[in-house]
Amino acid sequence: MSNLSTAGNQLVQELSQRYGLSADAVTHMLIAVSNGNGSMAQFGHPEFGGSGQWMSGGMTMVSDLFNNHLKNLVNNLCTDISNALASHQLVAPSGSFQSQSQSGDNHQHQASGQMGSQNSLFVPDPESTWWPSELGSPSATGSQNNVKYAYFANRSRLAVKTGGGTWVYDTLTHQIGGFSQQQGVGGSITFSSQFGVVNLSALPVVWKGIAPYQESHTQSVPPLAPQQSPPPSETAAFSPSSSPNGESIIETLERLGGLMEKGYITKDEFAAKKAELLGRL
Repeated sequence: MSNLSTAGNQLVQELSQRYGLSADAVTHMLIAVSNGNGSMAQFGHPEFGGSGQWMSGGMTMVSDLFNNHLKNLVNNLCTDISNALASHQLVAPSGSFQSQSQSGDNHQHQASGQMGSQNSLFVPDPESTWWPSELGSPSATGSQNNVKYAYFANRSRLAVKTGGGTWVYDTLTHQIGGFSQQQGVGGSITFSSQFGVVNLSALPVVWKGIAPYQESHTQSVPPLAPQQSPPPSETAAFSPSSSPNGESIIETLERLGGLMEKGYITKDEFAAKKAELLGRL
């Protein structure tokens, strides 16, 4: 868990004096309620009688089952902490952020996603902020295998980090709710939005992992799924008239044309990609 910020330490001192608890006990409960997204907590501290659970508007459980004074103390403290977390929240959670992987044998593998929990009561871990700082705080974050995602809904931007570096995409009019990843050679990443399931390569790249951060639309979009180089026999199977994911040039153009008609890409972006693909023939 991240260290407490100045505001976090002030809150701990205030609650410590209000409830007659040590700063260590209040800090322990603050972290527990934060881990429960402000609605629940699993705790274990001597000043709370050992282990126990709390749920907002629900049941409070402590080891001493008949100690109503301790139950009220825990409930009141957790409620105050929950309210403080809500008032110091930098990013309002907007629902679940799910990702899914699929292997070559068609077995589905769910990967848990985590909503962004940016809160001014805590000092963010520098290692957890891998996206360009200019993007600010994400609406949601998630990870799957070696791929990390950070979605910035207010700025219509999506940052993706793979073994090959960090990429920032323009999400256009999409409202992203989750991802799925196809494993293996030729693997791809797709995302779900109000328009259905869309391949990540359909989004314009506005920045690649180079400094400084300065957006510019990039027409050539490499595959993002981390993968090893295929053996020579598989490499030879690709002809100049095929795209890297196995589609023919014509099929790729038809797919891009459909994306242009739906407004996912502009006419200029389509024309540039068309010229690039036809140049391979």
